[in-house]
Amino acid sequence: MARLCEVCGKRSQIGNSVETRGKAKYLGGVGTKITGITRRKFKPNLQNVKVTTKNGSTKTLRVCTQCLRSGAVTRVVRRRPFHVPAVNTSQAKQ
Repeated sequence: MARLCEVCGKRSQIGNSVETRGKAKYLGGVGTKITGITRRKFKPNLQNVKVTTKNGSTKTLRVCTQCLRSGAVTRVVRRRPFHVPAVNTSQAKQ
């Protein structure tokens, strides 16, 4: 199974990991030097989430956290929020 967001299609990207040594010039040093560059992967933060689809059914998807925060998917409501029942005034007097 690929590391892929099923909503936006975000996937792993390849970049460089850069190792440096030395003290920066603005801190009083002679400057930083690069001592090594190796390849690395930037992986998306994927979460397994139960989502309600448009027809009302539930489905488990692997979704990145940016899609969750932006509201691109609607999560399943597991427990309804607390509800205070309305008090009937005629019953309250008796």
